[in-house]
Amino acid sequence: MDNNDFILTAEGLHKSFGKNSARVHVLRGLDISVRRGEFLAVMGPSGCGKSTLLHVLGLMTQPDDGKIFFDGSEVNSVSAGNELRRSRIGFVFQRFNLLNVLSAIDNVNISLQVRGCKENGRIDELFEKLSVSHVAKRKPTKMSIGEQQRVAVVRALAHSPSLVLADEPTGNLDSENSAALLGLLKQINRQEKQTIVMITHSPEAAGYADRIVRMKDGKIIDNSEN
Repeated sequence: MDNNDFILTAEGLHKSFGKNSARVHVLRGLDISVRRGEFLAVMGPSGCGKSTLLHVLGLMTQPDDGKIFFDGSEVNSVSAGNELRRSRIGFVFQRFNLLNVLSAIDNVNISLQVRGCKENGRIDELFEKLSVSHVAKRKPTKMSIGEQQRVAVVRALAHSPSLVLADEPTGNLDSENSAALLGLLKQINRQEKQTIVMITHSPEAAGYADRIVRMKDGKIIDNSEN
């Protein structure tokens, strides 16, 4: 497969935390490639390095060693990836990172402003599709955990990123809302060709992906098509 087929490639990623005898090695020479327009699920036991991998791939955390290529160009540092994060990447975090002093709609709008994007009708469409139009003017403290999660997803998708990185996006949702969210991600992936990398513990959630990679002890141990 030609390198142009991959939006994201990582080679030999190492990442550890702590010092000396307290050092914990989280990523251990990990290699991964993500095809353009792919919906990829990453699974593995707690503590295997999934969330750390997502932060490194999202150019938020600097690896100790290894290379990351976005659209075929190497990104040498977190600071060098600032513009890519703003314009090309959307994040759905385990901790939603919503600003409690702002309403749901303002949380989304301020994210667009920081990225240099103008408000558009896509926001209203996403609020409706994710069934959170009724909380658009509420602050996060007046929303349920599930509603906060879905607003965080709206924020991640509002600027139409090329790559969406989602860390357990259904972790706080019931089965009905999980299915709605995963269906929307699948629809966006198919219709708009947005690439999605999703961390999940759920086999049901992983079933929406085109491909599943499994991690253990900081490495990819299995790679299979759905």
